[in-house]
Amino acid sequence: MAILTADEDRAHPCINMTLHRAALVFTFMAVGVFCTALFSEAESPQPKTRPGFERGVVQVGDEAPNFMLRDLAGNVVSLSQLRGKVVLLNFWATWCGPCRVEMPAMEQLYRTLPRREFEILAVSTDQQGAAVTRPFQREMGFTFPILHDSEYRVGLTYGARSLPLTFMVDRRGIVRQKIFGARDWGSPEARDLIQELMKS
Repeated sequence: MAILTADEDRAHPCINMTLHRAALVFTFMAVGVFCTALFSEAESPQPKTRPGFERGVVQVGDEAPNFMLRDLAGNVVSLSQLRGKVVLLNFWATWCGPCRVEMPAMEQLYRTLPRREFEILAVSTDQQGAAVTRPFQREMGFTFPILHDSEYRVGLTYGARSLPLTFMVDRRGIVRQKIFGARDWGSPEARDLIQELMKS
């Protein structure tokens, strides 16, 4: 390929224009590659987080996230200390009508099933805490543990966006059932479910 002198270069405006256009095309291509890489990184899927924490949704088959909450007596209760038992984990509030409907049957379960095998944790999301749950508990005569999640941290972790929401947790701490809304805990189906979990 012939090399042009400075005078010859000036004499070939078409060559100058071609080189100029090539430089522009190269610049735009470089910018395009940079932007593509930048947006691809920004929109790339994030690594999967542990279920029940950052995502705020606990599904059947997940390990139930541990928590520590205070009961009506002020004692700290954790889910992990109940490992080895079947746990009925119920999110509720005193203002929730369906919650009130299902709780008497929960109390019957609590009184009839052995404590060494089965436990109920009723997690109240009432912001007022014991100020409203204590008179409610006394009025209804409930004996199962009532815990307080006044800041809604545990409820958010479990994805309890509607009440009541119940998780059946097996002896190994795995969520085996996720139940939206009130349930008749005195029904044969509910008792069969709990008995089956107690056998495993």
